[in-house]
Amino acid sequence: MSKIEEIKSLMSVLEEDLVKFYDKGNKAAGTRARKLLQDLKKVCQDTRNDIQQRKNEE
Repeated sequence: MSKIEEIKSLMSVLEEDLVKFYDKGNKAAGTRARKLLQDLKKVCQDTRNDIQQRKNEE
């Protein structure tokens, strides 16, 4: 379940930074959001690989 919690945590922080960027025009929040999106992409790809590996082991 740690993958789920990690994704939820990233999404929560990402949402805050996206609101700051889009609604308030905070450019630094945009930079943070881009980094968080990259981190989220990595976690999601790792999760996909783990799922595929478990399916193949069955």
